[in-house]
Amino acid sequence: MTKTQPCNSRGTTGQIWLLATFVLFIVASLLGASKMAESASSEVFSNTTVTARLISAENGVAPGATTVSAGLDLQLGDGWKTYWRSPGEVGLPPEVEWDQSENVESVELLWPAPKRFTAFGIENFGYADQVVFPLRVELKTPGAPARLNAKVNILICSDVCVPQNFDLSLPLPAMSGIDRDAADLITKFAKKVPVEGPENGVAIEVAAIAGDPAMLTVTARKDRAFEAPDVFPEMGMDSAFGKPDIRLGDAGRLMWARLPILAMAPEASGFQVTITDGDQAVTIAPAVTDTPPAPPFALSAALPGLDQLVWIALVAFLGGLILNVMPCVLPVLSIKLSSVVASHGQARHTVRAGFLMSSLGVLTFMWALAAATLAAQSAGMTVGWGLQFQNPVFLALMFVVLAVFAANMFGVFEITLPSGLQTRLARSGMRGGYAGDFATGTFAAVLATPCSAPFLGTAVAFALSGRVSDIFIVFTALGLGLALPYLLVAAFPGVVGYLPKPGRWMTWLKIVLGVLLGLTAAWLIWVLNGVGGFTAAVAVLVLTAMLLALLTVRHGPQLVRLGMIAVFLALPLSAAAYFSNAASETPATSTLATNWVAFDRAQIARLVSQGNTVFVDVTADWCLTCKANKALVIDREPVASALEAPDVIAMQADWTRPDDNISRYLESFNRFGIPFNAVYGPGAPEGIVLSEVLTASAVLEALERARTRAVVSQ
Repeated sequence: MTKTQPCNSRGTTGQIWLLATFVLFIVASLLGASKMAESASSEVFSNTTVTARLISAENGVAPGATTVSAGLDLQLGDGWKTYWRSPGEVGLPPEVEWDQSENVESVELLWPAPKRFTAFGIENFGYADQVVFPLRVELKTPGAPARLNAKVNILICSDVCVPQNFDLSLPLPAMSGIDRDAADLITKFAKKVPVEGPENGVAIEVAAIAGDPAMLTVTARKDRAFEAPDVFPEMGMDSAFGKPDIRLGDAGRLMWARLPILAMAPEASGFQVTITDGDQAVTIAPAVTDTPPAPPFALSAALPGLDQLVWIALVAFLGGLILNVMPCVLPVLSIKLSSVVASHGQARHTVRAGFLMSSLGVLTFMWALAAATLAAQSAGMTVGWGLQFQNPVFLALMFVVLAVFAANMFGVFEITLPSGLQTRLARSGMRGGYAGDFATGTFAAVLATPCSAPFLGTAVAFALSGRVSDIFIVFTALGLGLALPYLLVAAFPGVVGYLPKPGRWMTWLKIVLGVLLGLTAAWLIWVLNGVGGFTAAVAVLVLTAMLLALLTVRHGPQLVRLGMIAVFLALPLSAAAYFSNAASETPATSTLATNWVAFDRAQIARLVSQGNTVFVDVTADWCLTCKANKALVIDREPVASALEAPDVIAMQADWTRPDDNISRYLESFNRFGIPFNAVYGPGAPEGIVLSEVLTASAVLEALERARTRAVVSQ
């Protein structure tokens, strides 16, 4: 039987003591190392969106040191971004206050070159993943301990924007030593800070601001070829620029960039341009000229194929056809009915010729509209569907013509040509009514343009972004669709024979048509009041009344009467132009309902970042489809109650008068006409675009989709 040896108690106790001493030594060493590491880093602020800390290249303040190299380290969550010193069209740059720091004279925060990203359909500049802002810390007392106390305010965005406010504190004891990891990280991002001036091998040759709308054009040259350049201009906090068109020339050593100026600060100052290319970045403050340089080469547009052109023409035809049953049918219906009534009892060939002339009137107006669109485009003007109703002179002309037509329907006067001219027309075999038929079609087309219909927006957008031939093909298809009722009567003139025989009903029908035209004229004067001002509307009313009174005069030489009529016809147009120019200096008064806010594109992102849903309604007094949408859907239950929910912001953009901000907003969706409605929210940061003709179910579904998003924990 084996015996167990007795333990040596003294030896065992000594071994335990030595082991304990070694463990304590190791722990003490680790704690000391930890303290040294912590001396180069602050405590950490962390949530789902960001992890932030202050770091220092030095473990502390070395004897006699006057400065310390530090950094604000932000590690952003997956999909989250923050902003540069010039954030772009929306956003806020990080702000840091150092007032509570100890033994710190000043702190200079350096900005690494940014990246471009898009949020809410808007160009922004900033950072993703990780960014370290290098800090140059100047001490009050050299070599003495210090403490960096930072009060940080940053905006972090993903599908939503979340403002973050937190405090960080970094002690800097009196000691020597370098934190190699922190020093390497600060150095890495310090190399990304743009070099001031052309010392980095990049020089700006020309910076020009010109055009309407204004464009910034920049050319820069590099000693070796550019690889993937980008341009970040700065012109004050209230300035914003769109996405650049960048082209390279001279074997890649020349960069040409053009950027739309979306907004310019009232007193723009400190203009400078940062150019990045891979790891290179340079910031230069160039002189500005008004002569933009030509691009190194022209871009060849991708031309649509025949199948695509045929398809768009069909879409345009359907859009024009649907216009016949849109809210604009009220003024158009009276004109079409009057042409049908006038054809009663006439020969089939005469009816056919008359309605063909009306169709030609529709098409002629569409061709004139296409030509005017091309002229406006070449002049750099904003173009779109129905924009002529933003012109007070056009509105005054339409009002005068419809007022005269309505008075004629009521039998106030009859317009007759001089007898000699009537005799010559009769001898030449011409029927005097053809001119009236042509005018009927023209006015029907003119008064249909305040409306937008399904398919119309797609067709107009295709035309305005295409070739000259595309514009004329699309507008011709629109005209054919709008003129289809006239063409059907021309093809089957016998349908006119189904009208009742002439009698008292025709008198009553003329009265009804006169009322319809009078209502249309009243609507036009109301629109003129919004576009040109109250004085212009009153002046046009008074002068038109004088013109109508003159038309009732039946005595005197006819040529003299016609001359006076021409003069009095010109007076309302001149008055509209004169008083509207005076009124244009005064901003339009707001007529927003209590639960609506005025359109502000930059506010959309901020409101959504707070968890709100934003319903945008682009409307105008002259847009009849807009008014129908509002009366039949937006102002009715259940949509009205949904828009009054606490987390829903109803935002109205009034395009009654020209507004470049609204025009650019529509163009960002490739739209050139209204109505336009979009819904933004945490679940739809880029917006859900609705159809031109709203339905309650479509609006409610979009509101629900836009507000649905997983909650971000913080």
